[in-house]
Amino acid sequence: MSAASRRSVLDGALAAAVVAAGLAELLVPFASVQGSGSRAVTSAAVVVVGGVLCLRRVAPLATAAVALLAWPALFSLTPLYVLFWGQFVPMAIALFSVARHGRGRAPYAGAALGAAALLFFDLRVDALQGASEIVFHWAVFALTWSAGRALAVHERRSLLHLQRAVDAEVSAASAVLQAIVDERTRIARELHDVVAHAVSSIVVQAGAAEQVVESDPAYVRARLETIRTSGSEALEEMRRVVAILRQEGDAGALAPQPGVGLIPGLLAEARAQGLDVEWVTEGEVVPLSPGLDLAVYRIVQEALTNVRRHAHATRVLVRLAYDARGVRVDVSDDGCGSSASTGPRGHGLVGMTERAALYGGTVRSGPAADRGFVVIAELPLTGAR
Repeated sequence: MSAASRRSVLDGALAAAVVAAGLAELLVPFASVQGSGSRAVTSAAVVVVGGVLCLRRVAPLATAAVALLAWPALFSLTPLYVLFWGQFVPMAIALFSVARHGRGRAPYAGAALGAAALLFFDLRVDALQGASEIVFHWAVFALTWSAGRALAVHERRSLLHLQRAVDAEVSAASAVLQAIVDERTRIARELHDVVAHAVSSIVVQAGAAEQVVESDPAYVRARLETIRTSGSEALEEMRRVVAILRQEGDAGALAPQPGVGLIPGLLAEARAQGLDVEWVTEGEVVPLSPGLDLAVYRIVQEALTNVRRHAHATRVLVRLAYDARGVRVDVSDDGCGSSASTGPRGHGLVGMTERAALYGGTVRSGPAADRGFVVIAELPLTGAR
């Protein structure tokens, strides 16, 4: 049962208890009954005023208006019995509820209604005009309203403090994450500088050794040793920094990066999910550099992922075309190309574009001529930056 349902049940039980106590007070009768009047009208009023308390949280001001004004209105029309449990108690509960649960000016409107009701009883009902009665009624109403209002203020302040604590915690967590991102960005820049310096040194040493490879073998051996040392140091530094940059829980920390040779595995996964995938290779296959090989694999992988997530396609064609300039990747489907192109297809297209640009390539995407969606990536064999 939800919290709202529990509150409704509790308010219903409270209203039933108040009605039962008021009717018992009138019918037994209790010693608290005063005055005389119509027993039937008084009983009906007890039921109405007590029953409306089940709405004291949902509509606190309306509940207070009924509970506080019903009795004065009825007393103005006909003589009624004066009750403690059937009249005063539900009026006090309604006053407390409007102070506790009312919003805006509702608590103060409820206080005005309570004061008006007491003034009526003080002036018009003989049984309630004694000094002790007046002091008791006004004191109880004042304490009841003050208690309800104090609880409401305390709750709102507690919620405000809680919200501020949550905001502070979120802000601190965001600051920590931003600091981590900034630090990892700085480390990545340092990695670039370290590796670039090592590779430059290797290139220079190799060039110098090449010039004297036959005339000075000892010099060449020394330069090769320097190259080996520089390469080992650069590789160790790269491993150390990449270990820092790698997210916790990343799988396959030492696994080789995938390439074109593993694309059939991607196609098998797509087929297992119900897609009819066709794989075509055109031109003479040429060896690709490790980075370019990985880029081709990732582009195909992301394109197939977008097809499964967004295209509602049944058939996919993956084409790899090699020529002297480079490699071209085409991934086309027969899904809802026009609608998919106007809506979000995930962040994969941005990633493919960035990955291709890293090697001097381009990525184009959009609706196919007849139906479906097509992704075309062109990657040159040279031109990586």
